[in-house]
Amino acid sequence: MKALKETHFNFPNQSNFYKGKVRDVYTIADKFMVMVVSDRISAFDVVLPEAIPFKGQVLNQIAAKFLAATQDIVPNWVLDVPDPMVTIGRICEPFKVEMVIRGYLAGHAWREYSAGKRSVCGVSLPDGLKENDKLPQPIITPTTKASVGHDEDISKEDILAKGIVSITDYEKLEEYTYALYQRGTEIAAKSGLILVDTKYEFGTADGVIYLIDEIHTPDSSRYFYAEGYQDRQNADEPQKQLSKEFVRKWLIDNGFQGKDGQVVPEMTPEIVNSISERYIELYEQIVGETFIKADADAISSRIETNVLKALETL
Repeated sequence: MKALKETHFNFPNQSNFYKGKVRDVYTIADKFMVMVVSDRISAFDVVLPEAIPFKGQVLNQIAAKFLAATQDIVPNWVLDVPDPMVTIGRICEPFKVEMVIRGYLAGHAWREYSAGKRSVCGVSLPDGLKENDKLPQPIITPTTKASVGHDEDISKEDILAKGIVSITDYEKLEEYTYALYQRGTEIAAKSGLILVDTKYEFGTADGVIYLIDEIHTPDSSRYFYAEGYQDRQNADEPQKQLSKEFVRKWLIDNGFQGKDGQVVPEMTPEIVNSISERYIELYEQIVGETFIKADADAISSRIETNVLKALETL
């Protein structure tokens, strides 16, 4: 199976290019962004050596559906989705924090809790919780956005004290984050899933706050299967989940957590294919539609053709 690992386009009026961990972002005339969601995969802030077929398409199409389904809550940056792996949108000035919201004690929060911490990002947690327990209420645990290296936990108090975000804007970001998580939870429930935790990124343009980047994808969110959730908790069994956590777990089990001196384990074709299948499974589970694989024979030329057509109309 073919995968898109990198792109090298030169679009008309292209004014900038940025290569992120997963996305290649082309700026057009300093007005629009063409975001190509590649098949690269990252974990522990490290881009892994092998790309995952159809991962970019899965992420882009899930994000497009959820952005469309939440635009009554908060306006978003999207102007067009001309290709299964591409979104074109307005340029926004991003806030320098990511709004992480958690309804359950899982992943990073659980690792902190199990190490004895009872406060995450300034939010207190009660004693006696188990991994994957539902929290008394959803909590927001922001992180700083690192241009290089690891994102760092930060409290609301520190964000305001350091002037990273104004109090007026931060309270609006909180309001949007809770509302988006509630909507995502409701949509997931209809598909037999639990939206465990997720993150949102926001930016501004012309004084308006916009929701930017992807939302509710397996790269930005963690999902459990609702059926059997409580039985598994009662029996102290691992939850059946659809998220990138299974990739992190495989890496941890093979001695890699992104720390200095550690080497990424070999990603065999079997591992790559299994990750691809898990991404497609999540798409079909949450969207409720059969995943239709886009033509992968000439991915770059397909994308270029579709983007050029779209740019003519903007």
